[in-house]
Amino acid sequence: MTFHTSVPRRARSALRLTLLAAALTTMGALPMLTPAAMAASASASVSWQEASGDADIERAFTQARGEKKPVLLYWGAKWCPPCNQLKATLFNRADFIEQSRAVVAVHIDGDNPGAQRLGARFKVRGYPTMILFNNDGQELTRLPGEVDAPQVLRVLQLGLAGGRPIRTVLADAQADKKLSASEWKLLGFYSWETDEQQLVPAAQRPALLAKLAAASQGTDEETATRLWLKALASTEGGGALKADAALRGRVEKTLADAGAARAQMDVLSNSADDIVRALAPAAGSERQALVAKFNVALKRFEADESLSRADRLQSLLARVELARLDQDKAALAPKLPAPLLAEVKAHAAKADKEITDGYERQAVITSAAFLLGRAGLWSDSDALLKSSIAKSHSPYYLMSQLGGNARKQGRKEEALRWYEEAFNKSEGPATRLQWGSNYLSALVELAPQDSARIEKAAAQLLAEAGKDKGAFYERSARSLQKVGGQLVAWNAGGQHEATLTRLRTQLDGVCAKQDAGDKSACESLLKKKG
Repeated sequence: MTFHTSVPRRARSALRLTLLAAALTTMGALPMLTPAAMAASASASVSWQEASGDADIERAFTQARGEKKPVLLYWGAKWCPPCNQLKATLFNRADFIEQSRAVVAVHIDGDNPGAQRLGARFKVRGYPTMILFNNDGQELTRLPGEVDAPQVLRVLQLGLAGGRPIRTVLADAQADKKLSASEWKLLGFYSWETDEQQLVPAAQRPALLAKLAAASQGTDEETATRLWLKALASTEGGGALKADAALRGRVEKTLADAGAARAQMDVLSNSADDIVRALAPAAGSERQALVAKFNVALKRFEADESLSRADRLQSLLARVELARLDQDKAALAPKLPAPLLAEVKAHAAKADKEITDGYERQAVITSAAFLLGRAGLWSDSDALLKSSIAKSHSPYYLMSQLGGNARKQGRKEEALRWYEEAFNKSEGPATRLQWGSNYLSALVELAPQDSARIEKAAAQLLAEAGKDKGAFYERSARSLQKVGGQLVAWNAGGQHEATLTRLRTQLDGVCAKQDAGDKSACESLLKKKG
């Protein structure tokens, strides 16, 4: 789940409350808390243990073994909108806090010293990722970040049994061994989007999910439907999964049933356009009929005040994406119905007016600005972002969105100013490398003739990489690889060889100070391809 500054589809689809249910299968049922108990616990918080290196992790697992508890690991970042949504809507809940007492809770901030090395150890990339381990270090499950809190409570009440590692459960399912309904739920609610190919290569995921869906039928129909929906969503408009009339009928029946649709709200909202493409690949009456049924369900979600603002916003975004389905994907001014445009503007304005919590604003306002852009309301998107900068604890995220808005509309110098300011204001070693690589990328694309500016930005990034012990791991490594690849491509004709020579000399000094394991990754950054 990688979250970029332009708020791509993956970011939109992760602004949800984390489902802890499947993760906490060893903890028993959730105690029901009265409003008084909730209020009495309001000042409490999850006792996260910060981790920056292997020693911190080993200490946590030693504690877990001594206390006979699992370990819950949360990997996030200060700026990340879905992480902020978790802080605003789940981590501060008294019932979640109470349940967290039954685990050793470990937090890895992506900008902690050594955090990116830990990211490589646990194979986590996207923020947020949550993993439940048994105290021997085996992964019990990866948790999805898109399921709403009431569903968390209901699933926790089921007391999902087992506690077996997810890899073992999956192996039994693939071998056609009998699984309990709770184990099928574990597979249905597994965070396939943050699996990072732990269980299955990404290309094989649609076929696997379809196989699991078929195998779960007759044991747990709600889970079977979830797996079918996940399989459809992962096909990206076709591919390995060929939808038939029976599958389309299952989806339509789910959409028509308010309760059944509510149970699958996260998948239906996050992946409406992908599911429609998979079920109705061609434009025409069949596709439009399916879109109409989706819209009915999505409007119900928008009106459901038991859902978070992020969930309701996502449902509106899904309607916009469905309205754009048969139009140019890159259209800056899509043809949308006037009532839908009015609804988008009203929803964004209402969120801006009502949200005062800093965490929730970081999550919802950035998505509202993205929604306005997707609706073609670019001036409204810009205005919302600009007015929110002073209210954000991570303003550089909003600045990058403004840069993205300007870039899409061809306002090159404005885009570069926002990207540069975002880089200058960014905080934390991994974040600075990521925002710096975004700025350099924009420079190479929008001002390739400005070699002095490009060299200055690249030299600054190399200098910062030299001070960061985790620069050649995970997110930071990808940022630097992006920089290196773009600089080499920029000099493809040799016209900037003098600049690259100076940068390679600087890089040599950085690489000389790296550990043996990091030196080759460092030395490869500015090598000519061929």
